[in-house]
Amino acid sequence: MKKLFKHSIFLLALAVFSGCKMDIVNPNGPTDAQVVSTREGLITYSIGMKQNYAASAFESLAITTGGTTREVKGIATFTNVLEIEAGGSALPTFNGNVLGVWLRMNRVMGMADDIIANAPTVLATDNAMRSGIVAHAHLFKAMAIGGLATAFEQVPTETNKAGGVTFVARQQGLLKAIELLEQAAALIAANTPSTEFNTRVLGANFNLLNCINAYLARYNVMAGRYTQAIAAANLVPLSSASQFVYDGAQSINPIYNQLRVVNSFSPRDNFGLPAGMFDPADGRLAFYFQGSPVTSGSDVLRTIRGFAQVNSSPIPVYLPDEMRLIKAEAILRSGGLVTDALIEINAVRQQSSGDAFGVHANLPAYTGSILVNDLLLEVYKQRCAELYLSGLRLEDSRRFGRTAPPNNVNPVPTTFERNRNFYPYPDQERLNNPNTPADPSI
Repeated sequence: MKKLFKHSIFLLALAVFSGCKMDIVNPNGPTDAQVVSTREGLITYSIGMKQNYAASAFESLAITTGGTTREVKGIATFTNVLEIEAGGSALPTFNGNVLGVWLRMNRVMGMADDIIANAPTVLATDNAMRSGIVAHAHLFKAMAIGGLATAFEQVPTETNKAGGVTFVARQQGLLKAIELLEQAAALIAANTPSTEFNTRVLGANFNLLNCINAYLARYNVMAGRYTQAIAAANLVPLSSASQFVYDGAQSINPIYNQLRVVNSFSPRDNFGLPAGMFDPADGRLAFYFQGSPVTSGSDVLRTIRGFAQVNSSPIPVYLPDEMRLIKAEAILRSGGLVTDALIEINAVRQQSSGDAFGVHANLPAYTGSILVNDLLLEVYKQRCAELYLSGLRLEDSRRFGRTAPPNNVNPVPTTFERNRNFYPYPDQERLNNPNTPADPSI
């Protein structure tokens, strides 16, 4: 099994790129450049980009960072899984999971760049298709940059077919993602995407404008732009439900696949939070977990439910209540009224019906301290439960000032909610790109 896994990682590396180089020749099919040179090719490539993110990039972000933040426990004996579970200075630069996050996000970015570069010419006379195709690519490029900025201190914001991309600080990466999303919103405001685009590329379960605004809210709050975060969150209907869809055959729900088929990781009970950081009456426990708890060493493990009940379960592109929690956080951090933040917090806590995805906390109203720091801690707790395994916990843990792991302790004690701050850059990137920054210490 170890040999098979290493072989799979090797094939993954070959299938994508080195040093963010995107030209990979498939002798049995057209090159990317040939595909995006035609109208039909661009449409197909756009569908493939979305599916690539949904089935591959999202899997790496959610599962790998979920291991780092103790949402899931590495239970397989694969070396790469054990390294993610240990974290700290024991996480090497050749870890296969970290490589997966890096390669898969950059692959999505590269596909988006191909579309953005070619669509204006190929679809020059088809405004309604062009606006949708390009805005869609801007969204996924922003999502890829945001995913990289979650995991790494510095990130590329452009791909380079010759290799050797440059890096920017993650804050600049977030600002670039925001810029791309604003451009996407402007594109579809200027030219309404066609019915053909909505039907063929988006499908019935994906609202492009709502997703753009949801990610604008997300990245603005991450970047400390609180007024803009609130404004974007207010544009997202709470009844909306955009989803990544899977057929269970050609495309499999990646959370189901990793936690119930491959079974390298297993969910920690109580969203992976330490004792005292969760409410046992929280209705989201029954939403996200099923079956009896199983003790594994010092951990209590569960079977995943939630958005991974079967191999074809859809996964939300974002959860509507994230918008409420973004507003609460932004209000508190910008000196707004505590009462306004409490309204948003309690809307999440007390919800017992009506959520677009059926995620209901069904808790009483908040009764604790209303000091800003205490309310921010409550927002963090609610995000941990509401947004379980969404790939957001690592960013949240840093942003909310949760205790950082020590540099020189492995394995990291369970009192720490994350075992790394950022990942080291993969060897494959460093060996092929002289611009690769120094690795973070932890």
